[in-house]
Formats: sequence, structure tokens, C-alpha cells
Amino acid sequence: MTGPLRVGNASGFYGDRFDAMREMLTGGPLDVLTGDYLAELTMLILARDRLKDPAAGYARTFLRQLEECLGLAHERGVKVVANAGGLNPAGLADAVRALAGRLGIPVRVAHVEGDDLTAAHPGALAAHAYLGGFGIAACLRAGADVVVTGRVTDAALVTGPAAAHFGWAPTDHDRLAGAVVAGHVLECGAQATGGNYAFFGEGDVRHPGFPVAELHADGSAVITKHDGTGGFVDVGTVTAQLLYETAGARYAGPDVTARLDTVRLTPDGPDRVRIDGVRGEAPPPGLKVGVNRLGGFRGEVAFVLTGLDVEAKAALVRAQMEPALAEVTDVRWDLVRTDRPDAATEETASALLRLVVRDADQQAVGRALSGAAVELALASYPGFHLSAPPGKGAPYGVFEDAYVPQGAVGHVAVLHDGRRVPVAPAQDTAVLEGVPEPPPPKPLPPGPARRAPLGLVAGARSGDKGGDANVGVWARGDDAWRWLAHELTVDRFRDLIPEARDLTVTRHVLPNLRALDFVVEGVLGEGVAAQARFDPQAKALGEWLRARHLDIPEVLL
Repeated sequence: MTGPLRVGNASGFYGDRFDAMREMLTGGPLDVLTGDYLAELTMLILARDRLKDPAAGYARTFLRQLEECLGLAHERGVKVVANAGGLNPAGLADAVRALAGRLGIPVRVAHVEGDDLTAAHPGALAAHAYLGGFGIAACLRAGADVVVTGRVTDAALVTGPAAAHFGWAPTDHDRLAGAVVAGHVLECGAQATGGNYAFFGEGDVRHPGFPVAELHADGSAVITKHDGTGGFVDVGTVTAQLLYETAGARYAGPDVTARLDTVRLTPDGPDRVRIDGVRGEAPPPGLKVGVNRLGGFRGEVAFVLTGLDVEAKAALVRAQMEPALAEVTDVRWDLVRTDRPDAATEETASALLRLVVRDADQQAVGRALSGAAVELALASYPGFHLSAPPGKGAPYGVFEDAYVPQGAVGHVAVLHDGRRVPVAPAQDTAVLEGVPEPPPPKPLPPGPARRAPLGLVAGARSGDKGGDANVGVWARGDDAWRWLAHELTVDRFRDLIPEARDLTVTRHVLPNLRALDFVVEGVLGEGVAAQARFDPQAKALGEWLRARHLDIPEVLL
């Protein structure tokens, strides 16, 4: 087929807006409705669910949404493609068939499997390879109405339907790369329509609609949303999402490596942004595997320090707690100075002293810790109290990346009639390498500057990839880009984000997007489930950067 393919998204994570599926099916025309339910943390949550119930392991929300919406999708001829299968795509496919039978809706349900490599990783709760979109394409080409998968790349939910619709081959790298870019924009739902957007005040984002991509046979696309829905789509919202959780100019996946430095974004009317010019390269020879393990147990206590002598109060309670912490493996103290002098409320007169402990022994971070903290209630600093009662110590997870050859995974499309179709690995591969930094733009001429927040002239979006974080920063005009590209170096980034001073920070330059992408290695420790820092997924790291002050040319302000 050569006509455009209209793909919408109804979920950016497990727990996203429940009504989004109905809103997308009733709000305007669609050919395919996708749902992204999986993240690194989600796989760990589903693995723990399956320990309790071997029949579990998939996103139950998806099944409840289908109970309301499967009839709507069938009436409108909309295909549904979702990675809600998690650790048990076959189980979810069976559950969807049972639901369709109970509702009397004649739909054909297929699933994709082969990502589960847990048996090859002793001690792991879950180890799953990130598969590409050609298993989804095989299911759709065979006539499936609903396709559920396990761990595929987020963009595969779009590349699969596009490959099926347009007849693309694995060697159609440019076309596939265009679909990957469109899929990356769609995958986080309302983040492309004004949600979590640095300049959210420029539109009504109280109830943003979910995004739609109009895909074309040449790999180009238009990002939009249903008419009449909230939020907004412009070059800025699309740029922000393109920079989210990326690591440079080459965005690698199992089907293709998309060159983000070739992306062109142009306005195409109200709430419409065209994406074209995307170049693709052969994918890397290895597949990423996300490995989740149980790291141990974690306990936390937050002491409230009010009024005068905050530093001395913190020192006293730390000394008093020291004996109880002597045998604990990992002890971290953070004094958060939220207090203000001469405060008008008690809350704004108070600081928080956070104690986080980790150990393989639950008792060491549970009752032993909480008992020691509570026993100080009448014997410590004046005004002693805690923000919440200490818990018994909760298990935490550890995430790590591994890699296997493309051919080491048994990627299989299980069709609606039960036939099992093997999906061949990519034959044309290329080792992933960095891209030489392009020449910088001409700097702004010298002129007066004023101390001001970076966010007045630049947007940012940040996120997590295992233990690393990325911060994408983009300028809103050519002059701001000329300044930003020269000013925001790695050294300046480290000055503005002190946590990064002793870590490896890499800067990637994307001139087409007027953007810089910083990757901060190890800032999140062992991943989100380990909760190594205050913002464990680095979701607000970009907003912190925008709040930092620099000398900004007055011509930009």
C-alpha cells in the first residue's frame, strides 16, 4: 500500500491515563492504535508479580481498557498494537481472545515472543532482549487485528505497522529510520503534545491529547493530534521528545540506526509538524538486553530540622545514629535546606535530613534502623520529629545492560491461527561508532550580558537509561543557538550540575535541532529501581539545569 498510515498512541507507560484508548478511538480517524506499557522499572514490577502468580507478568490495565474499547476498534477497523505482554505475551494474547469471545467480537489476536533470555542470566528476575518491529509486521501482514508483544523497542510499535503497510524490507534503512523517529516521538504519549514541556505556558495543557503520526511511504511523517483535544503540537514539543532518553546523533535499534542529526522539523499547519530528511544506517550486530536483579533492601528516614542551628542539629542526630549504622553496607545522608530565615510557616522554617540505607539483610535496614531512629524521639535535637514513620525495609532492584548477537534471539511471530513464523535477524549490520562533532555556528558578537536563568532562552528534557541520564537542551532561535553551542560546554555543564563534576559527561551536537545532548554516566547508580538519588529517573534534571544562572547576552533576553 502507498497511502498514508495514521498511527496514534494511547499509553506512554504502565499507569498512563486509562481513558486515553477510548479518547483516541473516538476522537478522530486512525489505522493503528499503539500502546507503550514497558520501561526498565516496569519489567521489574512485572517480574515480581509473576513470582506470586505464574499466569501474571503482563499489564492488566491494557486488558481492562480493551474490555471497554475492543468493540470500538473493531467497528472502526483500527488495529491495536501494544507491548503490554511484558513477561508473558502469550498469556496476554490468550486473555484477549477470551475477552473477545466473551464480548462476541470476532478479532484475530497474535503475539510476538522470543525476547525472554532470563534463563541465560542466573540470578536475574527478568532478562529480555529489545526486539525490532518485523515480528509485529509479520502478524499484521497475516491479518491480525490485535498484536501484543513482550520487550520490543518502543519505536518498534510504529516501525512494525509501517513495514507491514508499506511493504518495507529490512534494508530500507532510510524509511525505517523515519518511522523510528516518528515512533520515538509517539512513544511517551502526551510528552509530544505539551505534557512535561519546558514552555508549557504557551498552550492549554490541563488535559493534553495523545499524539498521532501520519506516516508516508518514503519514511516521512507528520506529528499531530486529534482535532479538539487539549495540549498542542509544535516544533518545540517535537524537539523535546526527540531529545528524550537519547545518546547522541546515532539512535540505534534492532532494525536500523537512525541519524538524529539528519532530522528536519518544519511546521505544517496548526498542531502539525513535518519530519523528513531522516537518514538510516544498518543496525548494530548486537541486541540490547535489559537485566533486572534484586539488589537487596532499602530503608529511608527523613528527620525534620526546624528553626535555628540546622547544621548542628544534623550533626547531633548523625552522631546518635552512627552505632546503629555501623554494620550497614551503604549509608547515605543528605541535608536538604528547604528552610528559610524568619519563615512565616513552620514548614518553610524546616529542613530535611534524609538517611537512606541499603543492605542485603532486610533486618539491618528495617526494624533495627527504625528502632534506632524512633528511640531518639525524646533524646535528640529540639523539635525532633520525622516526616513519616520508618518502614520495615523494602526490596530494591538493579538494572544493567547486556548485549547478545542478533542471531542469538529466537524472534517469533505467533499468528492468530497458531502458526509460528521465525523472524530473521538483521543481515546487514554495522558496528556503532560516534559521529564527529560538526563545526560550531558563528558565535554571537560581543555585547552586554545579564545574569539570568538558562531556561529563559533554552528548553530541556531529561531522562534515564539504566544508571546514566541524558539532558537534551535546545535553543529557540538561531541567535540563541549561536550562543548556546559555544557557552554550554561539558565544563560549564559540570559547573551548573555539581553532581556531574566527577562523572563522565559526553556532549553531542545536533545542529538541525539547534540542540545539545549531554549524557551523564553513572549519575543514577544502578538504575531507577535502586533509587540512588532524589530524582531517581532524572526526570527533572533538565529543569534544574534551566534554573541555573549564567551570563546571557542581553540581545537574547
